[in-house]
Amino acid sequence: MISVERFLEQQGLQPVLSEAGGSALSSGRRLQDGRIESGCGQVLCNDEEDTPKRTRHARHAGRVVAGVSRTPDDPNDLDACREAALRLLDAAPRPSGAMRERLIGKGYAPEVVDDVIARLIRVRLIDDEAYAQSAVRHCASRLMGYRGAVMELKRKGVDRQLAQHVCDEAESQGMFAEAAWELGRRTARKTAGLDVEVRKRRFWSAGGRKGHDPEVLREIAQELFV
Repeated sequence: MISVERFLEQQGLQPVLSEAGGSALSSGRRLQDGRIESGCGQVLCNDEEDTPKRTRHARHAGRVVAGVSRTPDDPNDLDACREAALRLLDAAPRPSGAMRERLIGKGYAPEVVDDVIARLIRVRLIDDEAYAQSAVRHCASRLMGYRGAVMELKRKGVDRQLAQHVCDEAESQGMFAEAAWELGRRTARKTAGLDVEVRKRRFWSAGGRKGHDPEVLREIAQELFV
């Protein structure tokens, strides 16, 4: 069932105003329920009758959504806080710092949050060091340097000292140096044929964004961009 106005538009016709103020076809007739039957026998709906219903439904839906509470009924509810933490861990691994921030953001009391996190650490559902080690490997796979990796781990909620510790270990294993060389090789391939100074600038720009050591970048630039 389509509206009168839409039917007229499809037929290339203009609506004719009726005495009641509505639109109708000159060759059609109005039925008792307010609908219009066209000259070809097609029944058309009356948008004026449908609009209030849709409006009422929209207003009702808005009231329902607006009434949903996003804060816990009891900020000190230990069980509810624990369940919220488990749901977060089910979605993705998290360090204790990020977990604390999320739970407090949900409205739970800080002391309750700390209690829940301590219990999760005891059963090893939260392991900050394991999370940090996994995160630093991911940073290296993205060709990030030491400084960039530390910043990324802090952004993810890892304690600064722990972030520096795992990044120190990764650096001692040559992880960031290899990432810098791979970044240089990729940049060299992408910029082949360009002016050497342009190639160097692009490499330095990429290395700076990734947080690499300038001394390492200088060594790579002298080797690959000549």
